This record gives sequence, C-alpha cells and structure tokens, in this order.
Amino acid sequence: MHQGSKDAASVAGTIDALMRRDGGRLLSNLVGTIRDFQLAEDSLQDALESALVHWQRNGLPHSPPAWIMQAARRKAIDRLRRAANFREKSAQIAHMIETENQAAETEVAAPIADERLKLIFTCCHPALDQKTRVALTLRSVCGLRTEEIADAFLDGHDAMAQRLVRARHKITAAGIPFEVPGPEGWNERLESVLAVIYLIFNEGYASSGGQHIRVDLCSEAIRLGRILNELRPKEPEVEGLLALMLLHHARRAARLDSEGAVVSLEDQDRSLWNRGEIAEGGSMVELALKRGRPGPYQLQAAVVAIHADAPSFEETDWEEIALLYGVLCRMSPNPVFELNRIVAISYHEGPAPALARLAHIAPILIQYQPFHAVQADLLERLGRRAEAEHAYRLAHDLSRTEAERLFFRKKLSL
Repeated sequence: MHQGSKDAASVAGTIDALMRRDGGRLLSNLVGTIRDFQLAEDSLQDALESALVHWQRNGLPHSPPAWIMQAARRKAIDRLRRAANFREKSAQIAHMIETENQAAETEVAAPIADERLKLIFTCCHPALDQKTRVALTLRSVCGLRTEEIADAFLDGHDAMAQRLVRARHKITAAGIPFEVPGPEGWNERLESVLAVIYLIFNEGYASSGGQHIRVDLCSEAIRLGRILNELRPKEPEVEGLLALMLLHHARRAARLDSEGAVVSLEDQDRSLWNRGEIAEGGSMVELALKRGRPGPYQLQAAVVAIHADAPSFEETDWEEIALLYGVLCRMSPNPVFELNRIVAISYHEGPAPALARLAHIAPILIQYQPFHAVQADLLERLGRRAEAEHAYRLAHDLSRTEAERLFFRKKLSL
C-alpha cells in the first residue's frame, strides 16, 4: 500500500503536483458533501498538512487523492466538534460521519458530471463582484495559488488573500447554494460562468506554472463546456465558447518544438492539427452564428476557424480576420482584441500601418508580453533589427514559462 519513507522536499513536491492536478476535484467533492465553502477549504488544508507529516514517515499511500479526501472529511468532523455552536452542528456532524464511514475504504471516484460546474456556479453567484467570481473560481476550481491569481490581476498577494477569504465567508453567511440554478437563475450568472470556464482553458493553454501546456485543464474546460451545452442547448455563446476551445485545443500537438520552445502559428506543422476537433468546432461555430445572436465567443471561434481552414499561414484570409476583430472591438472594447486586429492588419496591409496603430494601445499593454512580441515582429519585418531585439528582450522578461523564454531566446540569436 505504501512506497516507503520519503524526504520532506519529495513529499512537498508530490502534494503540490497533486493539488495542481486534483485540487479542484477534491474541493468540489468536499463542498458538495459539507455544504460549507470555508470549512471545506480549511479541512482540505488541514489534510494536506497531515499528509506532509504522515507521507514522510510512512511513504505515499496507494491512492494519494483518496487519502487526502478521507483525511479532509475527518478534519471537517473535528472542526465541527470543536465549534462553539456544537449542538447546532450535530446534524451536520452525523451526516459527515455517515459519509466518512461509507467512503473510508474506497477510492475517490470521478465526481458526478457537473460537480465542478456546481462549484463554478457557486463562485459566480451575483452576490459576488465579477473580479471576485473569477479569482475565487481560479483558486477553487483550477487550484491556482493565491499568489498566481494576484499576479494575474496585478494585485498585492495579501489583498488577494483577503478578497478570497471575504468571498468564502460571504458564500457561507448568505447561504449561497452549491447547485446549478434553474432557468430563472441562468441569465445573471451565465456570462461569468462562460468567462471562468474559458479562463480554466487559458490556464491550461498557457499555464502560469512551469509547464507551458496543461492538457488536463484544457480537457476539463472542454468537458465543462460540453455539460453546459447539454444543460443550455441552442445557446449560441455556449456553443461559441465550446467551438473556440475545441479549435484552439486541436493545435496542441504542434505548439512546442523538440526542444520545448513555443512554435509560432506561422511555423506550426499543420499536419499535426487534430482535424476531428477542427471539424467539430467549425460546425459548432457555424451553427451558433446561424442563430442570429453573435457574441464575443462566437466571433473569436470564427477567427480560429479561419486559421484552421487555411491551407497555409500565407493563404490565411487576413482581411476577414481583421474585419471580425473590428466587430469584436466595437462589441466588447478590449485592447487585446485590438492587438489581434493589428496583427491581422499587418498581414493584410503591411507592417508599417500596423506599427503605427500599435502606438495607440502601448500605454495600456506595457506589461503584456504579447504586445512586445507583436511589436518585435513588426519591427523585424520592417528591417529595424536593433529595435526588434529590444522588444524581444522585453517579451522574454515578461514571459511566464520556460517554453516562451526559449522561443524569444531563439529569436534573439537569429
């Protein structure tokens, strides 16, 4: 059952990897069982601390996730017993003990199909502001560390920690249910739910951790998108998001070279793209657009579909892509959409007019790595190598993964 004693660093690394892979699943199951967001997270943390001690002494258990889940349930019971309002908690304790006894000798099975979706809907309750919804979901469902989320929002680490604590307390105090709401509750949450599912996908597509691509998170986001599409059929933005994720995910096998460096779209081997996912995503976005209610996810999916259908980078319909990003910018003003429009313009009209447009968004995106990457590419295409190298260095220094940094080092050594 056990693999022998382990040193502290090895066990800590195992726990960190486990939480990145299974943390969201474990917390979803605990919240579903305990019905108390803060208690679930506190008990999970208690279990991780116990694992650090026990696994060093006894070695790794046969199923680390099952060990953590069982320990977390026991820690929750202990916390409830120590609570000042013990009598009021007696029914909850009895339920927890019954659940713990039933699960004591079993593995942690995969959660019911919408277990994580329930947690996302809980995090996306309208009682929480948009920023808090997103941050809480990234922490709870993706398992990102508080520091990583704070950096993504350009917030202080302590401020983000306090925001997350307040959100959990609010969920508990307000009695926000752990459930997918009925039709009457969809409209006020759907936009946030779509946003956080796409953020889960993006964290997998370009991870903030050391690993550039996390296929597990991309696949999980697509799975959630499929469930959402079943729960809300004929909803064009749900279809658009699912199509967008499928079309991006179809290129995963071509995104890194043999040395682990990012491969630009221009240089990707298109024979490695997954044509089945491209066909499914293309059909889905076409169906969504025919419903006559275009939205940002549908339009972004349409852009990626154009890339997927092009025989080569040079034969891409850049004019159509520039037009779609123009519509996106008017529909949902966003400097990143404008940056992507400028890239399309550079291939349709040329790098000089694109570079002139870039100056208008420079102050907003000065800390955004892709801005400097685009600037470097435009300068290099204009023959301004020294300026391009400066922009490449800025992009390198703002990169989050070694795969990105290696890409820019290769650009600088050309």
